[in-house]
Amino acid sequence: MANLDRIVAFSEATLGGDASGHDFYHAQRVADWGVKFFLEDHGKITAEEEAVIRAGGLLHDTIDDKVVDDVPGQIEKVEKLLIENDFSKEEAADVMDTIQHMSYSANLVQHYELSKLGQYVQDADRIESLGAIAIARTFAYGGAKGRVLADPKVLPVKDLKDKATYRKNENPSVNHFYEKIFKLPAQLNTPAARVEGEKRKEFMKDFLKTLNAETGLLADPAFDLDKV
Repeated sequence: MANLDRIVAFSEATLGGDASGHDFYHAQRVADWGVKFFLEDHGKITAEEEAVIRAGGLLHDTIDDKVVDDVPGQIEKVEKLLIENDFSKEEAADVMDTIQHMSYSANLVQHYELSKLGQYVQDADRIESLGAIAIARTFAYGGAKGRVLADPKVLPVKDLKDKATYRKNENPSVNHFYEKIFKLPAQLNTPAARVEGEKRKEFMKDFLKTLNAETGLLADPAFDLDKV
């Protein structure tokens, strides 16, 4: 049976010092939400299914170029880690395919069809980009990158067509809600995640309405929350 202890330790060692919202606790939550959604939809989960979902959640940001410099080397290291900790070749392949193809930016040009278990990992990660935690992570990431909170003169970009354009975008943090986050609920794969996603979307809309009431920074029609 797959052993998750070293997977957890590797995730914590890689992500523990991150201040951009891609920290170890985020990875833990992705693992937990993935399992929770699977159980809500199916009623039960095997030890093997849970191990694959948890490994995907714990490892998904350990190969991300926002976190590590040598992505190809890190991919080899993670794949070896899985095999050394009793994941079968099929299970390791499932985890690796998921974590390399689940991100929002990886799916801008083409949509990758993930496995059943991979869809739960992807949905759990996207749920972390919705709701109260998403608000905190969005402004943490913006602060880490030196971006302003909001600027009424800089309007959201309607279409970020590929990963390079998406990554080069340095718009104010609040624009990220319109450029990415509000698009996520429609992209969720699984029934349980879709319910949670809609609830969190409404929470974020309420937050931004309050932010605008306090500051007037989102008065332009481009920030109209009735259109998201």
